[in-house]
Amino acid sequence: MASRMVGASASNAFLLMNPDKTFLSVLVALVILSAIFFVIERVVARGRNRAQPVIRRGWFTDVVYWFTTVLLTKPLVRVLLILPAGILILAKIVPAETFKLGAYTGYGPLSRQPVWLQAVQIYLLVDFFSYWSHRMFHRGRWWPFHAVHHSSEDLDWLGSLRVHPVNDVVNKLAQVTPVLLMGYNPTVTLTSAPILTFYAIFLHANVNWDFGPLRYVIATPVFHRWHHSKDREAWDKNFAGLFPFWDMVFGTFYMPKGRYPENFGICEPMPKGWLGQMWEPFAWIWRRGKKVDPA
Repeated sequence: MASRMVGASASNAFLLMNPDKTFLSVLVALVILSAIFFVIERVVARGRNRAQPVIRRGWFTDVVYWFTTVLLTKPLVRVLLILPAGILILAKIVPAETFKLGAYTGYGPLSRQPVWLQAVQIYLLVDFFSYWSHRMFHRGRWWPFHAVHHSSEDLDWLGSLRVHPVNDVVNKLAQVTPVLLMGYNPTVTLTSAPILTFYAIFLHANVNWDFGPLRYVIATPVFHRWHHSKDREAWDKNFAGLFPFWDMVFGTFYMPKGRYPENFGICEPMPKGWLGQMWEPFAWIWRRGKKVDPA
């Protein structure tokens, strides 16, 4: 009975994004974003960015990622967001009936703050958790999953969607679950997702913009594109997705003045196609395990 209540609550309280995505709607969104970023990258920033063709290396693979991420991975994340509701019910913090009725709006003093103040705190917290989950994916057996994202050699806005499902699911849950468990209003929490997603796409755009003195206040395309650089001095730098001060505080900030990132990709081999990239992290872990196996 409790599990049915949790399931019912998911659509009412936690799952705020439209689950009825169709191939056509995703295609239309791709066309609209392509037009927006064509203007940004090819018109507004023309002559001040890295030269690369419109149909560049990996373009088709990234288009496949666009559809699979929106149609397959995002719905999976929505389903897994049932977990915070289940934890709150099992811990007897929130009655199951509240979720069943779709009346959950958070709990405790944090949820009673003004919406604007909750939003400020949520953006800070989500970026903080994102910073550390991002750093985690640059270590050990997590890296092969994140290496898929870093494998783009001609980086632009569309390359932001080249994310392995394991990376995407773990990262999203690491960002949102703690905030929901802290009691913040779930509507405020989850409506931040579209804004953060669009901004993440923008950070990958092929433009050399650093926003001048604001480069230390908010993440910029130059800031994040350095994160994708193959230059040794840029490795494991600039993990924040929104506020660079996390990198400043934890010693991972890198933005040399007067220079722009040009050399993208990874040092390890990576299949070019979507299917190969889906399997490669698991194959990498298996190969690594065989090397350390004393037998």
